[in-house]
Amino acid sequence: MDQAMLQCPAPAKLNLFLHVTGRRDDGYHLLQTAFQLIDYGDTLDIVRREDGVIHRRNEIAGVPEDGDLIVRAARLLKAHTASRYGAELTLHKILPMGGGLGGGSSDAATTLIALNHLWQCGLRRQELMDLGLQLGADVPFFLFGRNAFAEGVGEVLQEITTPDCWYLVIEPGVQVPTPAIFSSKELTRDTKIVRITDFSGSAHKYLRNDLQAVACTLFPEVAEVINWLNRFGNAKMTGSGACVFCDFADENSVNEVLKQVPDRWKSWKARALSQHPMAHLVQA
Repeated sequence: MDQAMLQCPAPAKLNLFLHVTGRRDDGYHLLQTAFQLIDYGDTLDIVRREDGVIHRRNEIAGVPEDGDLIVRAARLLKAHTASRYGAELTLHKILPMGGGLGGGSSDAATTLIALNHLWQCGLRRQELMDLGLQLGADVPFFLFGRNAFAEGVGEVLQEITTPDCWYLVIEPGVQVPTPAIFSSKELTRDTKIVRITDFSGSAHKYLRNDLQAVACTLFPEVAEVINWLNRFGNAKMTGSGACVFCDFADENSVNEVLKQVPDRWKSWKARALSQHPMAHLVQA
């Protein structure tokens, strides 16, 4: 493969639980969550340009080039490092927008990892994470590169070990706008703090997503999926929605349920990852 080109995975994440524990003076909510990487997501083709131009090659419905997180990530890295290089970016999008899977944040993180490598910027992981936070609260997690217990607005991360399992994910067919969930008067904002030592093995099964009840009220389609998937395990919404997931011990188990998902919903399976597939390109 050409050393000036990379084909890059941008994996999705699931929130194994998500608690809202308070609110800062600036309006941002304080969270606790467990991020789980999975082997399903978008992909990017990234080619280094010698002329300094940053360009997205393909159209993405509803996302103008200047507003795309991958373009913003590339420009941010270029400004931060004063690199003379540019980039040709092609995004193959399969993750739904407003799905709670971190698609845009993962795309941005993958762009930073790839260009830090292709442009030979030499930034270490923490510096990339600090840059990524300017693009969104979930971006540092994907740069962190491991499954993580997260606090703050989601940027204070500690590595955790999670079970090797399979997930069934269902897309309810609605886009849930994050601001609508966090601005709801019905949202619980004072959940008791949990400690990372409480989070071991399958402990997350007994923890909830505080955003789920609000999302189910505003978007009954989410509630419908949760009710259906609950017949096979402990179904939960990820992030601020809309996607819903359930874990299974092995691939045969997830395949059996996947065959039963009603045609009106898009569904897929994914295996738990222990680390980001591009983590090896980032210096600690």
